[in-house]
Amino acid sequence: MSKAIPQSVTQLIEAFSRLPGVGPKTASRLTYYLLRAPDDLAQSLATALTDLKTKTRYCSVCYNITEEDPCPICHDPERDTSEVVVVEDPLDVLAVERVGTYKGRYHVLHGAISPVEGIGPEDLKIRELVERVKRGGIDEVIVATNPGLEGDATAMYMQRQLAPTGVKVTRLARGLPTGGDLEYVDSMTLLRAFQGRQEI
Repeated sequence: MSKAIPQSVTQLIEAFSRLPGVGPKTASRLTYYLLRAPDDLAQSLATALTDLKTKTRYCSVCYNITEEDPCPICHDPERDTSEVVVVEDPLDVLAVERVGTYKGRYHVLHGAISPVEGIGPEDLKIRELVERVKRGGIDEVIVATNPGLEGDATAMYMQRQLAPTGVKVTRLARGLPTGGDLEYVDSMTLLRAFQGRQEI
């Protein structure tokens, strides 16, 4: 960057630029907006970022992001413990919860198998899912990985790992668009996909 720009401004622009979907122009706009904004806005943003990193952790049961362990969903006695929906990311949990009809529990993998990106089964929370099923009390595992090569590969790998446990493994119906992400699917499409799920 130019020497006409202070180092602190350059640092923030570079930090914003490392975020997904934020290019150099957007990073510059955000930085200069914060320079002109009231001090309390910048301070509340800094506090929110600090809290995000210091107060959140993974639930020891489902591996969703939480501030308390177990998370509110795993701790809720009204939720059905016999069904577990397996999703790739915490945002997928929010997508399923928006539908408002699923009352079971979750398991968050934190990604999908992708040899191109160097992500293998050992990088995901698949082993923890298998151990959770082996402990008993789960009758059905509903695989809700994103449709596409990575999601399908992850689903098939999980099915092979879960087969010896005897648990019923189903996959969401293909009402979901191939190549789409669960977090962007509208509620009605997701509801139909749940209703039309099939055994793998």
